Amino acid sequence: MGLKRTIKRGFVSFFKLLPHKTTTANISILAPSQFLIGRTALITGGTSGIGYEIAKAFVNAGAFVVITGRSQEKLNRICQKLIEETGKKEMVLGMEWNSINVCEFPSKLEELKNKLGNRKIDILVNNAGVVKSGNIGNCNEDDYDNVLDTNLKGTFFISQTIATYMRDFNIEGNILNITSSSSLRPANSAYTISKWGLRGMTLGMAKSFIKHGIVVNAIAPGPTATPGLLHKEATNDISNPNNPLGRLAIPQEIASMAVFLVSNLGRTIVGDTIYMTGGAGLITYDDINYDF
Repeated sequence: MGLKRTIKRGFVSFFKLLPHKTTTANISILAPSQFLIGRTALITGGTSGIGYEIAKAFVNAGAFVVITGRSQEKLNRICQKLIEETGKKEMVLGMEWNSINVCEFPSKLEELKNKLGNRKIDILVNNAGVVKSGNIGNCNEDDYDNVLDTNLKGTFFISQTIATYMRDFNIEGNILNITSSSSLRPANSAYTISKWGLRGMTLGMAKSFIKHGIVVNAIAPGPTATPGLLHKEATNDISNPNNPLGRLAIPQEIASMAVFLVSNLGRTIVGDTIYMTGGAGLITYDDINYDF
């Protein structure tokens, strides 16, 4: 089967299934496939939004998926939802893992290895992240530390932990960072500073790890119709006239790109950041007010 035919078969129109209102009907996502058959993915912060949709897309592409979060009770609930939506009970695991507690990472990895048995982690998705209000003029120290420790420090050290594991077990795998189009804007908040750092870290990790067969890339979403954003705006309308595309991205679109990047189809993409912004931040540079 030719590459074009394979890719064409792997996509399905998704617009009719969307629970959102929009005037744009040209939305497609990956259909269930075997792009990640036999793979095992660790996804940080996979209990909602983009992280959850990446987990769902990975399971539908054949991967065994471990999602992390800070509450085992919530993880159990989300894993059950994921199993119900995919129909793949034996392919989902939830594990309590706080991205701030760096000192626990080695013991958490050992715990996870015991749970996985013969499975080997060969995909890490760094999705966990937080946003706190406040710019340079009014951000307090606690909020700054929380954002940088979660978004940047935690990502640095969990990547170090998993990359070392992959190297020691001769695993050729992938690390995918979920960054933001905010990494293209003036770094006037703890959040934008963390995303600037993550953009640079993607390049640094890619250069350091590729010699071990570990491919590192990033996806930088722009405005995305996550439950948090839609709830904040009290709407299910994904139209966005301020974005050149005219609408928000949907998490399933981000997840489809994630499948592509960590599959063999994306093996020659190394150290890149894919900006899924609808033009926000790339062809427009409008600032975002982080004083929520």
